[in-house]
Amino acid sequence: MTTALLSTADELHARARHGRRAVVMTMGALHEGHATLIRTAREIAGRDGEVVVTVFVNPLQFGAGEDLDRYPRTLEADLKLAEQAGADAVFAPSVDEVYPGGQPQVRISAGPMGERLEGAARPGHFDGVLTVVAKLLHLSRPDVALFGQKDAQQLALIRRMVRDLNFGVEIVGVPTVREADGLALSSRNRYLSPAERRTALALSRALFAGRDRHAAQEALRARAREVPSTHARAEALSAIGESRAAADAHAVATAAPGGPAAVRAAARQVLDEAGRVEPPLKLDYLALVDPSDFTEIGDGFTGEAVLAVAARVGTTRLIDNIPLTFGNLGAAS
Repeated sequence: MTTALLSTADELHARARHGRRAVVMTMGALHEGHATLIRTAREIAGRDGEVVVTVFVNPLQFGAGEDLDRYPRTLEADLKLAEQAGADAVFAPSVDEVYPGGQPQVRISAGPMGERLEGAARPGHFDGVLTVVAKLLHLSRPDVALFGQKDAQQLALIRRMVRDLNFGVEIVGVPTVREADGLALSSRNRYLSPAERRTALALSRALFAGRDRHAAQEALRARAREVPSTHARAEALSAIGESRAAADAHAVATAAPGGPAAVRAAARQVLDEAGRVEPPLKLDYLALVDPSDFTEIGDGFTGEAVLAVAARVGTTRLIDNIPLTFGNLGAAS
């Protein structure tokens, strides 16, 4: 396969289309995480479909003092990786092609959801993201577009935009790809010194600590639900030496300090420790949120949630998250 390099929408529109077109949007500096997105797009598009990778460093989503100028631009390497992963074309437009006549006067607003977490830390960021995603969806005209779950708030907002504004495209989220030591793959990882990278591992360790605490809680609650609180059952458990285990399970199931608060506490402990090492981790936020609107969940919450973290190590700002599912926390019957 030879991957075509295209720089204008006219070149992209001139390509004959057969089957589904799947688009992977990137800012370049491609790595294995992007390769996973491209391979997933290839599976979705099928042999008869087309995979297009967009490479565009969007100035609208960079705030004052952020790394627009030093953001890595590696188009030749990006084209090679995209080809190896199965892309049919790389669409790498200029700023003038995407924003003819200068920055657009009319933009898409991310609304209240875009003002939380990442939006609070980077005002206007998600307005810029949604504006360029809308532009690239119109320019590339895909049937399906794929985005990484590492940028969970971005993914949620894109899904909301597509639904609220009736875009005729399917949005697919692809799980985060990690290094062997747990660090989430990111183009910004290349900015980290060896010492900074060691500190940065606290982000994923914190998420995993929260996940493990949650898994332990859910396992004990499931056990409690399987153990009826009857005298006959208690006698049977006692006879085989399980009365203490049953009591512990019921205690955990009904204890107030568990749930989301315990998940946050387990993750926070790891991050606090990382703030005392050299070089230190400087936490922006740790949040356990409802992915439908990115508001913090309460202790009675059930359903899908996202445990998210953002922090700086040296001059590099990193984000990460993992999904969690909170089940029925009701008492055992």
